[in-house]
Amino acid sequence: MTIGTNPTAAVVRTEARLFTREPGALFWILVFPVVLLTILGLIPAFREADPGLGGRRVIDLYVPIAVLLSMIVAGIQTMPAVLSTYRERGILRRLSVTPARPQALLLAQILIHAVAVAASIVLALLVGRAVFGVAFPEQPWGYALAVLLTLAAALSIGAAIAAVSASARIAQTVGTIVFFPMMFCAGVWLPVQTMPDLLQRIVGVTPFGAASEILDQAARGEWPSAGGMAVVALWAVALTVVAVRWFRWE
Repeated sequence: MTIGTNPTAAVVRTEARLFTREPGALFWILVFPVVLLTILGLIPAFREADPGLGGRRVIDLYVPIAVLLSMIVAGIQTMPAVLSTYRERGILRRLSVTPARPQALLLAQILIHAVAVAASIVLALLVGRAVFGVAFPEQPWGYALAVLLTLAAALSIGAAIAAVSASARIAQTVGTIVFFPMMFCAGVWLPVQTMPDLLQRIVGVTPFGAASEILDQAARGEWPSAGGMAVVALWAVALTVVAVRWFRWE
């Protein structure tokens, strides 16, 4: 590290370089959501207007789901494993005696995964528009707010998993256990908007079920509901408290 270099900036640059050398993480965050969107868009029935959806098509619902999927992968699968591995190997402990504090590494991981998710969101919106004619969100500011709230919730889940996991293997196991229910709540297998009313109410109290609703509202031109945003925000705050309370640097 050269004299005058900001330690935090140096950590961010180093972690960014390491992240770009992880093809698995790049694929699952950046590519997989768009691949899934493309496969589903090739189903003819998904490209036909459905009166039950107010004249919209199923593929229109899957662009926000692809957005959520990138956050789920980044927050639940990728980031907890990285942080747990660093703690298990003593990297966080060694950082504590250098100008670059362990908090800088945590900040770097949050920034890197947030940038990767942002790139995935842009890619999903562009592919949805260019390939399947899915309109861009009609309420862009509301959509952006919903994305930021949901990303905070996703990363707080990852931080909480890393906090309570004693090793990288445990973090991966817990992440996998949480991953599939969250995919269901986000609507990957069945869009939330097509679920029975009772099931919609149940998934609506989960972070990604509520996020699916507010993203869909913003995509249709409505301002995201206060109730839905409150659910996502409360999950983000509660899980951040858990992460702060239980996280250990070594």
